[in-house]
Amino acid sequence: MNVFESLGQSTDKATDIGEAYFKASSQYLKLKIFQQITLSVSFITKLVAVSMLVFLGLIFCAIAGAMAIGEILENLLLGYLIVGGSFLLIGIILFMSRAFINKLVLQKIGSKFFS
Repeated sequence: MNVFESLGQSTDKATDIGEAYFKASSQYLKLKIFQQITLSVSFITKLVAVSMLVFLGLIFCAIAGAMAIGEILENLLLGYLIVGGSFLLIGIILFMSRAFINKLVLQKIGSKFFS
């Protein structure tokens, strides 16, 4: 009977250790998910705030630049067309390089997510 009792105690210890490991792993996973969600929300909030300010500044600079170019060329409409065409050209370049941008973003975010 001694062997069976020893085997039973070993099994109970293994079960207890397994349960403790499962609980610790579960808690670690919850903390990791919380960390990733917090980092993501923080990143998106900062990105939106900075993007809005940069966009607002870009609009004012574009209007001022268009007016300045229009005064130099003595045709305000031509100044606005040049600035609008510049934005259109930049948009086309960004659209053409979207695969590279996606790859770059995935690498940057992936390194933070899987660390």
